[in-house]
Amino acid sequence: MKPGTPIPPPPADTDEPGVPARGRGDRRWTRGGAALAPALFVVLWSSAFVAGVPGVKAAPPLLLMFARFAVAGVLLAAYALVTRARWPRGRALAHVAVTGLLIQAVQFGCFYTALSLHYPAAVISLVQGLNPVVIALAARLLGETVTRRQALGFALGAAGVVLAVADRVSLSAWGIPLCLAGLGGLSLGTLYQKRFVPDMDVRTGTATQVLVSAAAVGPLSLALETPRVSDWTAFGGSVAWMVLVNSIAAFLLLNSMLSRSSATRVSTVFFLTPSVTAVLAWLVTGQALHSLVIAGLVLGGAGVLLAAGRPDAADPPRHAGLRAARGGADAGRAARVSRPRVSGSRSP
Repeated sequence: MKPGTPIPPPPADTDEPGVPARGRGDRRWTRGGAALAPALFVVLWSSAFVAGVPGVKAAPPLLLMFARFAVAGVLLAAYALVTRARWPRGRALAHVAVTGLLIQAVQFGCFYTALSLHYPAAVISLVQGLNPVVIALAARLLGETVTRRQALGFALGAAGVVLAVADRVSLSAWGIPLCLAGLGGLSLGTLYQKRFVPDMDVRTGTATQVLVSAAAVGPLSLALETPRVSDWTAFGGSVAWMVLVNSIAAFLLLNSMLSRSSATRVSTVFFLTPSVTAVLAWLVTGQALHSLVIAGLVLGGAGVLLAAGRPDAADPPRHAGLRAARGGADAGRAARVSRPRVSGSRSP
């Protein structure tokens, strides 16, 4: 770089310092879409618990997950091929595969197995809603910081999660470890993806994740279950919804958000899933909507707004010092260039 050439500022088309402004293969992301994505994602993600209930009644949970991953993988792969998206290779492929096994196979395999054991969907949603807390505690692995405002948002969000299911909590011997394992898969997978493949193409990356998960869950279903479907209508409807809405639409949104913002900020939307799941259950199945659920929805929403909002003046971003240093360097360089010549210097 020639002396006096100004240093370009960091990309402005992003809501988080140090986060890539645009991921590969997704060039049409607008500010309006970025604002709508979290709310749409919460609704799509929460619907999986409602759609999963008839599915686990009609077939074993791992068989249900295998069908979901296999069909979603074929559709996503076809879409990626048509749009000529770039597939991950080498080390990047290995990283994407690991994220798929954690976020897809481990998380949903454990959660839906717990659901098939009659563990309440509200409690599963409660455990999944604690994902932002786990992400915040492990944020140092990504070099991220948690501001006071975000910490308050985490506290309000966690309180909202607890309120949303406070009157429906029941415990079982296998349900607790399964739910904790599912939470671990979601949280570790989110951190791993953000650390190693934050800019993966959302089309080929999501396709790879679900295809790898199908290859892992299929043999487990044959070894641990009796792969038999008792109600093909319920099974087909459940798989169709989870493939199109949960595995494709929701995960394309999730991977797009992860490519543009910190894992800590993205994870805050999970505070809303228990309350939204309860609302969807009320609309779809007629389950009563209690006052505690409404209170949890309000608190969870407030927590998301605080934790996902832009840093305030009391908590400046850690890149502010870098920008200030750049500005000082530019000012010093300009002063040296404009400094008058000392007497006795040779005229041009």
